[in-house]
Amino acid sequence: MKKTNDAVKLSRYMSEFIYDYAPNFLTYSHHTVKAYVDTLTLYVTFLEKEGVAPNDFTRKHFERGYIERWLLWLSKDRNCCPDTCNVRLGSLRVFLEYLGTRDVALLYLYQEAKMIKRLKCVKKKAHGLTREAVTAIMNEPDLKTKTGRRDLTLLMLLYGTAARLGEILSLRVENLHLNAQKPYVNLYGKGGKMRTAYLLPRITSNLMGYLQEFHGREPYPDAYLFYSRVGEDRGMLTETAIDKRIKKYAKSAHEKCLDVPVNTHAHQFRHAKASHWLEDGINVAQVSFLLGHESLETTMKYLDITSEDKIDALVTLESEKGRNIPKKWKTTDGTLLDFIGLRR
Repeated sequence: MKKTNDAVKLSRYMSEFIYDYAPNFLTYSHHTVKAYVDTLTLYVTFLEKEGVAPNDFTRKHFERGYIERWLLWLSKDRNCCPDTCNVRLGSLRVFLEYLGTRDVALLYLYQEAKMIKRLKCVKKKAHGLTREAVTAIMNEPDLKTKTGRRDLTLLMLLYGTAARLGEILSLRVENLHLNAQKPYVNLYGKGGKMRTAYLLPRITSNLMGYLQEFHGREPYPDAYLFYSRVGEDRGMLTETAIDKRIKKYAKSAHEKCLDVPVNTHAHQFRHAKASHWLEDGINVAQVSFLLGHESLETTMKYLDITSEDKIDALVTLESEKGRNIPKKWKTTDGTLLDFIGLRR
């Protein structure tokens, strides 16, 4: 095969993988798709630094030797940590597996990539939030403002379901089932896998008020539950925007409760809920299911919080036994990158 034909073929496969295969068959998360794009962009950027021009781009540039040098480049030149390098390697493997399905002659590339050892990583300890910290943060949103009421509902749902922030932001109105005998929400995690999270009365009450104020009496089922008010398309809120809101609340809450880390981020609510479930006697297998983890090994890291730090158990923010729960919602107010079609 001529080099030019090989380059065109590989470039077409990259485009099909990013814009067709990944979003339709691998994941519903635009964040995951972005991770694939970033990985391929970084890989092609590395090839450019290796002196690979569009006319020279062939299958050999995805062979083991190039991939191993790419990992060293990520580590030494870009100062990527081992965890990040391993994530990039995993994403590249997914693409190479796709290549093998499109052309059996390229299947050896995926087989070679699977033989590359993952970098050793220091086990990270998950840091959650105490009961007092969670309560302090949730006391910060100003309920006199529309944004404050939205933020409180989002934070309550984030903690109450132990969901990832991306799962919360990708929720649509149709995913809520508030009138069921036991209200619940369907969450879509990594790989588009769905799991059910049951909702406590106070969260349900706030969600009902939120829907009425932000979506009207007849909400559009396909609309994002939490949407951006910038523009008229009501697009999905970004994780960056919510992260800024959380850090704003954490900074002010820290002045009243030292348990609140100033750099609090959304995933700490998930860590907290997981550790509190364990404290309450829910076994690891059940917690793993509730979190949407594929393996128990992933869930085990949450045990470190419970056994070593002795964090006080946090069952819920309110007693589920209470029947008269007041509604607190107020409705007032010329390179290889260019050739392939990837952006830097």
